[in-house]
Amino acid sequence: MKTIKTQVGIIGAGPAGLTLAHWLKKHGIEAVIIEHRSREYIQGRVRAGLLEQNTVDILKELGLADRLVKEGQEHHGVYLNFDGKRVRVPFGQLTGGRNITIYGQQEVVKDLTEAWLEKNGQLLFEAPALELEGIETDTPKIHFEHNGEKGIIECDFIAACDGFHGLGRKSMPKDAYKEYSVTYPFSWLGILAHVAPSSEELIYAYHERGFALHSLRSEKVSRLYIQVENDDHVDNWSDEQIWEELSVRLGTEGWKLNSGPIFEKSITPMRSYFIDNMQHGRLFLAGDAAHIVPPTGGKGLNLAVADVKHLVDGFRDFYEKASMQALDNYSTIALKRIWRAQDFSNFMTTLFHKQYEHGSFHYQLQKAKFDYIQLSEAYAMTIAENYVGLPFESFEALD
Repeated sequence: MKTIKTQVGIIGAGPAGLTLAHWLKKHGIEAVIIEHRSREYIQGRVRAGLLEQNTVDILKELGLADRLVKEGQEHHGVYLNFDGKRVRVPFGQLTGGRNITIYGQQEVVKDLTEAWLEKNGQLLFEAPALELEGIETDTPKIHFEHNGEKGIIECDFIAACDGFHGLGRKSMPKDAYKEYSVTYPFSWLGILAHVAPSSEELIYAYHERGFALHSLRSEKVSRLYIQVENDDHVDNWSDEQIWEELSVRLGTEGWKLNSGPIFEKSITPMRSYFIDNMQHGRLFLAGDAAHIVPPTGGKGLNLAVADVKHLVDGFRDFYEKASMQALDNYSTIALKRIWRAQDFSNFMTTLFHKQYEHGSFHYQLQKAKFDYIQLSEAYAMTIAENYVGLPFESFEALD
């Protein structure tokens, strides 16, 4: 049986696990990562690609943003449509220069994986975690399998960055946390297409036929979504039907949607999920292992990186000052931002999705919110500062 000794054992080589490993290494703290999928899988797994200002700043600080700076597309605003009327919320102008960057999550994973392996960091692919032992002691262990051989990681702490279905949360006592869950009555049909974007910035649109979103991955690849029923299937939608629906829902006077070959279709359910305690003993959860948000607000990856920031603060305090105070407060600190992100994601979701009869009372409330964005700079600023991500120090004053 193979035994690996380290300070922090990390389960999962997604953005959370990889960022944590790099950040710990910068401060002289050892870490080992195990990932149950292959390298090809995690680097090819297409996910949202909206990076908040905080996330970009962190990657730059860690020296991991060379390709992001070259290829990422900084956006200084977002377009919001309602019944064919379009307004723009200017991020930098309303937030003192804070913006977002469009750069695919899979590209972030590629960059962080390559950099970690170049530094001779330990990362085992196709190595599923099988059991967590001793999480209530000072010497927890991760039992895993790799190349048909069983192994153990002996460590001071376990960081479970292993997603919603991972072993981390399942290893916590059921009475250690409370679950919060909302399933929305609609899903997103998303496409990737070989076509130049029709807008230099994202477009969110309410239409009486349902929500639509125009996004992008590069100067030659567009990412678009339409609201569909939860029981819908991609086979029900031809390419022609999708482009027609997108053109109608996103349409405004004088604007035209570019269309092209679609090379990927998928349906994503819309849900919120999180737990109110992200730690137990020497086990700490980060990212999707602890929380899921609907993609409307673009918060998933960014919340994971924010979790990592708070974990790094705690681990530094432990190894540099022999203090557990920051780690003991990890959940309390992280949940302040998680609740804010859940609220903003819910706000954006309910504002732009059709849930009630067009012209009904609830529709009129949606329209009133949209109209207020045009009337109030303060309201537009609230949207902007949440969209680009509030600075970490913003939450320090909260009890």
